[in-house]
Amino acid sequence: MIGTGTLLNIVTVLVGGGLGILVGNRLPERTRSVVTDGLGLVTLLMAGLSVAEVTSPVVSDALGSGAPILVVLGSLLLGGIAGSLLRIEERLESLAGRVQRVVGQRSTSHESRERFIEGWLTASLLFCVGPLTILGSLDDGLGRGIDKLALKAVLDGFASLAFASTFGVGVLFSAVSVGVVQGTLTAVGWALGSVLPEAHILVLTATGGLVLVGISLRLLRIRDIPVGDLLPALVIAPLLTELVISLR
Repeated sequence: MIGTGTLLNIVTVLVGGGLGILVGNRLPERTRSVVTDGLGLVTLLMAGLSVAEVTSPVVSDALGSGAPILVVLGSLLLGGIAGSLLRIEERLESLAGRVQRVVGQRSTSHESRERFIEGWLTASLLFCVGPLTILGSLDDGLGRGIDKLALKAVLDGFASLAFASTFGVGVLFSAVSVGVVQGTLTAVGWALGSVLPEAHILVLTATGGLVLVGISLRLLRIRDIPVGDLLPALVIAPLLTELVISLR
């Protein structure tokens, strides 16, 4: 049934996050900090694999030898400008704060609020930005099976367990983000068929990989990059790819 892959992914995030909360309450702060560092390193690995897609022969054939990196750069610059002007990061943090109050989080300290926001935003971006999200959801919508989303669901389940042990209940709300993003992509695949050519998807994946680099730097406490403001780059990347192809 179309949509099963996304439903499975939501369940694994909720189960993994729930187990992580139970485990996390029993772990000392030093252990949770090490877990966060490990997540940052793994996220950096996933980012590197995604960014490497910019070197694919498919992209080079479509855009030319020198254009792919420039397209990714242009997508990030234009997306970052648009995101900062729209104050996406600030709005997402505000939304997360409102969600925290609605669900009845008793602790209203600044530290608790920041922990909730970081858990929700970080997990949502990690689970919703990547090749498996795009390709798996489109395959599900096209009726090609849920193999990619099933693999993603298992990976996200373990990741949400680790995240929730550090960030708490905010990670559980990333299941909503997964449902919205993957559900929308599945619906697009079902309604419109193959929406994006492979070159467009690979450029989008590479751009998303750099967004994941920003997430990893935040997890490793190296630099607090406003990754929310970079999200428009994911929309601009395929559009800019199409523009370059049409001008060749």
